[in-house]
Amino acid sequence: MPIMMDEGTELSLTIAQIVQRLKGTNLHSQIERHANECLHQPDIKLESLKEDVRDFLKTSGWERKLQNAVYRELHVQPPPGHPAAPPEHLKEPLAYMRKAQASWEKRILKSLNSMGVELGIPLARKRPALEQKELANKWNEMSTDEPDLSQFRPVYAPKDFLEVLISLRNPNHDCSEEISAASHWGLIQVPLHVRDVAQIREAYSELSLTSGQLGIDDHTHVNPDLFESHYVRVGKKVVSEQDSAAAQQYSRQGCPTGLRADLWALILNSTNEPEDVMHYEQLMAGVIQHDLLVDNLIYKDVKLTASNDDYYFVFEDYLYQVLLCFSRDTAVLEHFSYNSATPPKSYIQGKVGAESRAVVYPPNGVVPFHGFSMYVSPLCFLYNEPSKLYSVFREMYVRYFFRLHSISSAPSGVVSLCLQFETLLQAHLPQLFYHLREIGAQPLRIAFKWMVRAFSGYLSTDQLLLLWDRVLGYDSLEIVAVLAAAVFAFRAENLMEVTSLASAEAVLADLSTLKVMPLIQIFLFATVI
Repeated sequence: MPIMMDEGTELSLTIAQIVQRLKGTNLHSQIERHANECLHQPDIKLESLKEDVRDFLKTSGWERKLQNAVYRELHVQPPPGHPAAPPEHLKEPLAYMRKAQASWEKRILKSLNSMGVELGIPLARKRPALEQKELANKWNEMSTDEPDLSQFRPVYAPKDFLEVLISLRNPNHDCSEEISAASHWGLIQVPLHVRDVAQIREAYSELSLTSGQLGIDDHTHVNPDLFESHYVRVGKKVVSEQDSAAAQQYSRQGCPTGLRADLWALILNSTNEPEDVMHYEQLMAGVIQHDLLVDNLIYKDVKLTASNDDYYFVFEDYLYQVLLCFSRDTAVLEHFSYNSATPPKSYIQGKVGAESRAVVYPPNGVVPFHGFSMYVSPLCFLYNEPSKLYSVFREMYVRYFFRLHSISSAPSGVVSLCLQFETLLQAHLPQLFYHLREIGAQPLRIAFKWMVRAFSGYLSTDQLLLLWDRVLGYDSLEIVAVLAAAVFAFRAENLMEVTSLASAEAVLADLSTLKVMPLIQIFLFATVI
């Protein structure tokens, strides 16, 4: 049972944690420098020094930048745990989830190591000078390369991960107690709390039928042209104010195409300052100097997914650049403090078993799997400057995407999303759920691949971006599970006719013509349950 803290203690711990994290950052030193410089200005008086400096920081925009940085910390970092709680509880409070994640990590690392041994390829090697020069010259046209990747296989695919989630059980929970007419018919058999339809309706009230939505062409209550022109004006004001919290609230009703890139960067507090560009260039230099085994997995994944996609094949070069740099970025390791996963380690120079010779591999601690590049692809439509694209993707990853491939009890974690999807579908359409289950076509077996990629590669890009607007707006992946259930509801009539998993998959094979917001609205607000 968790040990609770009173609100005052929790707040003071949160403040201390944020102050500690922002100390020593570039923002901290810039604010300090500007505060020092303003002391020489005539309107700064000694008797009102504190107030005058604060006013100066406010009018010069630094206070807003600090607010946005604090807002980011509040969204990214988990609330402070009880001082008596062990550190692994911050990563994942449930022991059986921690155990399952550790066992899954062992499988991934074993697969990676055995691939290296089989193919006789080291995990990392320094490139000879000539190879470094060649790579630097063709950095912007890596897609013209056709390396032989036939021997490389993805370390795992979403369906392998799904099997692990299906086998999860809480050892302290007796499932036999709950076998009744209302029991859960799905594949996920762990007792996590997920919201019911009424709670979801309340949480997503901005998506209701009476609110203006970008992503719905004809709106009955408001002239759509009128709504859009007014909404764009408000959006421009939000961008000019540079307020992360306002941008997040605004994004709940969708972002106009021309403002989306700025709004997303603002919500994520993702900057493209000279130091961000320099960080990206350092990562690029690291790629040019060293060749990693995982680079081949990245090449292979892009070739298997984005290169064959009608929307994304043009971005192949950007994908290589961003993903190769991402694999070298040790700043990503920070997110493991609140991720149930632990970065994999390998041994250098043959010193197997010597802990002092163990290093995190790949350097960012993230082993790419089949479909990983699809987390980046949609962002290429918004950002054409590699360093900006990179910083937005990294922030999206450490806030959201990591949750889609690690085992945890977090509300936005993939286990909760699967359970949320099954619970919603069973409540909405029990006959359909029962029918699919009886013919061996469990709905989750079809929907899992959509959810693990947050629908990237399945929806048309304009619709996917409207979905991700809401992920950012509500700071949660829960809407992904809602949409997955809504897709089944939309195709329910056809699905009631199918007699096998293969025919059910055929009915749901092409989602590229679907309109996201009408589906979600009808499912949540226009259906009587």
